[in-house]
Amino acid sequence: MNAFDSRVKMKVLELARRRKTVRKFERTEVRLETVLKIIEAARQAPSGANRQPWRFLVVRDPSVKRRIREAAEEGEREFYKRVQGELKEWLRERGFSPDKPFLEEAPILILVFSDVRSPYHTQSTWLAIGFMLLAIEEAGLGTVTYTPSNPELVSRVVDSPDGLKLEAILPIGLPADDKPKERRRSLREICFLDSWETPCPE
Repeated sequence: MNAFDSRVKMKVLELARRRKTVRKFERTEVRLETVLKIIEAARQAPSGANRQPWRFLVVRDPSVKRRIREAAEEGEREFYKRVQGELKEWLRERGFSPDKPFLEEAPILILVFSDVRSPYHTQSTWLAIGFMLLAIEEAGLGTVTYTPSNPELVSRVVDSPDGLKLEAILPIGLPADDKPKERRRSLREICFLDSWETPCPE
C-alpha cells in the first residue's frame, strides 16, 4: 500500500484500478434497472455551458443488435483496407479484425450520442462516458468503449435524429474475458510537480 492509499481511501480509485476493457460477454441477462442507474451516473457529469449534450439509446432487441453489428463491420472492413504502418502492425499483433461479435453477444448496447449543436459536445459526452465506465465496474459488469470506424452507418440503422453524432457504443454484460488489464504508466511517468524535471512521488 503506498502513501496515498494510507491517507485516503477512495472507492473511485479502487474501481478505476480494477476496471479493464472487456470484449467477450456472458449471455446472462442484464437488468434494465441497472443500465438506467449507469446512465444516471452519466447524467451527473459536467458539461460545457451545462448543456448536457449526451443522448443514450439502449438497445436490447437481438435483431437491432445484429443490424448494428453488420453496419459497424462494414465500416471496419473499409478502415482495415486503408490502415497502414505502425497502426496496422499494432492491430495485427493484438489480433484485432473487422469482426465485432461483442455487438451481438452483449445483452445490452448503449449507443452514446452527442448533440453537435452544443458547445464542447464531444468533450462533454466523453466525460459522461468516463462516469459510466466506473458505474459499470461498480455494478460488476464489463464493457469496451467501441468507436465505429464509420459511425454514420450505425446511425442510419437506428435512424438517429438530426444533430446527433454517435460517439461510442458500450456493450454491457457480465465479463467472459480472462485477459488481464493492460499495464498503466506509473505516476512518476505522467505527473510532475512544479516543473517537468520533478516527477510526482509514487
